[in-house]
Amino acid sequence: MTEFKSKIRTIEWIDTFSRMVDQTLFPYEFKYVDIKTGDEMFDAIKTMIVRGAPAIGIAGAHGVVLYAQELKDLPREEFVKKLLEKADYMATSRPTAVNLMWAVEKQKEVIKNSKSDVKGIIEELKQNAIKLENEDIEINKKIGDFGAEVVPKGATILTHCNAGALATVGYGTALGVVRSAFANDPTIQVFADETRPRQQGARITTLELTMDGIPTTLITDGMCSYFMKKGMIDMVVVGADRIAANGDTANKIGTYTVAIAAKYHNIPFYIAAPLSTIDTSIKTGDEIPIEERSHDEVTHINGKAICAEGVNIINPGFDVTPHELITGIITEKGILRPDYTKSIAEAFKN
Repeated sequence: MTEFKSKIRTIEWIDTFSRMVDQTLFPYEFKYVDIKTGDEMFDAIKTMIVRGAPAIGIAGAHGVVLYAQELKDLPREEFVKKLLEKADYMATSRPTAVNLMWAVEKQKEVIKNSKSDVKGIIEELKQNAIKLENEDIEINKKIGDFGAEVVPKGATILTHCNAGALATVGYGTALGVVRSAFANDPTIQVFADETRPRQQGARITTLELTMDGIPTTLITDGMCSYFMKKGMIDMVVVGADRIAANGDTANKIGTYTVAIAAKYHNIPFYIAAPLSTIDTSIKTGDEIPIEERSHDEVTHINGKAICAEGVNIINPGFDVTPHELITGIITEKGILRPDYTKSIAEAFKN
């Protein structure tokens, strides 16, 4: 498989702080910000300066290091107690993406298992965070290569939201599939829907793909069925924020609609996600907590109101696509197929 090198590094640990791309500024500005305290990281996750399930996970791991540095003058026993409390707090910054909880738990394991003094624990946490960073890129490349195997030559791929380098450390899940396929077939192209209400498809996916020279067409959310009926979409690949043990998948609001349209038009619909996005403690998607986000995201664009004042607003950040609508789940261990309860369980055994 030819390697495709993305030009973007979304988040990286630098000595004593975390450096990340501020994704709230797209498409007007591409800027890195330095996050130097645990509370700053909590806010960066909550306000979506950093976003995308895998990237949020790494941010959470970094956040635990930042809190540890702030508590470094405490006696060891008190340091461990307070740091575990801070780690649990960091995991609450966003409720749906399970990668956040997963990465924080990885850091809590380091804290609980360490035999070192306070300084040594901090160093172990830092090295573990860097390890998780590097593993994320390698995992995404594997996802990309497995996914590329099911992309037809010359395919047009529809994607929803942003599951690219900017949703991960630096390669992407759904867009990792696109990148790996494009590396061997430059006739591949993408249709990106805008992804209301925060327009991650318009603001972020189109930016990523045009930076990498991958042909991209932007459409609005309501257009997917139109282009599917015309035969202009060959497959759908999206990311995920949490996958239940039966394959039900939470992703950005609107994904369920795309999946229904794809099923009706007999178009393959794939999820691309690392195994860390699969929450085997949850049996079905009904148990996945759905984040309710600010009403301003719906009522305003660029700070300006787009609707009548006083109108009622509901703004769930995610929806759950039933496993029956999913053709396959592309992971770093290969493509999982129905029956997902069995294939997911098997993936965690190997």
